[in-house]
Amino acid sequence: MAIPKIKNYNFDNVNQSIENKVNWDIDPEKCVLLIHDMQNYFVDFYDKNAEPMSSLLKNISNLKNQCKKRGIKTVYTAQPKDQSPEDRALLTDFWGPGLSKDTDLVNIVSELAPQEDDINYTKWRYSALQRTPLQEYMKENGLNQIIICGIYAHIGILATSLDAFMNDIKVFVVSDAIADFSADEHSMALRYISQRCGKTESMNSIKQQLSISENTENKLNHDSIKQDISEVLMLPITEIHNNDNLMYLGLDSIRLMALIEKWQSQKIDINFTDLGGSSTVTDWWEIIQEKIEFDSINNNNIKIDTEREPEHV
Repeated sequence: MAIPKIKNYNFDNVNQSIENKVNWDIDPEKCVLLIHDMQNYFVDFYDKNAEPMSSLLKNISNLKNQCKKRGIKTVYTAQPKDQSPEDRALLTDFWGPGLSKDTDLVNIVSELAPQEDDINYTKWRYSALQRTPLQEYMKENGLNQIIICGIYAHIGILATSLDAFMNDIKVFVVSDAIADFSADEHSMALRYISQRCGKTESMNSIKQQLSISENTENKLNHDSIKQDISEVLMLPITEIHNNDNLMYLGLDSIRLMALIEKWQSQKIDINFTDLGGSSTVTDWWEIIQEKIEFDSINNNNIKIDTEREPEHV
C-alpha cells in the first residue's frame, strides 16, 4: 500500500484544545529538537502551497531558529533510499518498498535543509529511537527532553513519542508544527500523546517558553494582542482566527496605527514598517516576539507573559 495523496486541511480544523495530563516545562539545557521525516518523498504527498504544508514549513523553520537561539541541538531523521528487503522487513507489507534510488526524493525539503551544525540520522522504523544513535547521543549529553515536529503525526511522531516516554524522555509535540494524513488523524495523535506519553504545545507556547526574558512590570502575550485587535476592529475575539487576513476583517492604516501606539506605550519598539507587510495575528506575534526578545537582551525592560498559554493556531 502506497501513501495516499493527502487532502488539504487547516490547522484550525485540528482539535488542539486538549488538556495535557502533565505540566512539564521545557529546559533548553536538557532538550533536543527533532525534525521528523521532512523528506521530499513524504512532503510531496501534500500540496506545498496549501494548508497544512505551507504553514508547517514556516512553523518548523521558525521553531528551529528559536531553538538555535537557545543552544538546542537540531536532529533530523530521514529514511534511506533503496532499502534491502532485510532492512525494510515488515514495513513492506504496509507501505511497499519505500524510497527509490532517486536522490532528490530522499533529501530533506530545501526550505528546512540541515545546516552544518545539525545532526542527521538514518531512520529505519516508525520510531526515531529505533536503530538510531539518538537515545545514546541524548544520554551522553545529559539530555532528557525532546521537542518533536514534522510528519506524520499518527505514525512516526506518535511512535517516537511513546518510545521516548518509555525511555524516560519528556516529550513535547508541537501541535501546529506537525501534519498528518487528515485533520482527524492529526487530532487523534495529539489526543493520545497528551493523555498517554507527552505534552502537546502550540508554536506560540513553545516560543514563549524558549524566549529570553527578564522581570518587568510590563507584560504582553499572544492573547492580549488578539484582544487588542478585536477591540480596534470592534469584533468578538472568537471571530478572529490566527491566520485570518486582518485586512479582510476591516483593518486599515488608521486602526493599525492605533494598535502600534498602544503597543509602543508598553515599551514595544514596533512601528508601521514592522507590521505593515504582514496581516495575520500569527505573523504579528512572531514579529513582536522578536522585538521583545531583542529588548529583553539589550534593555531588560520587557517580559513575555508565560503564565497564560495562547490560543492554538
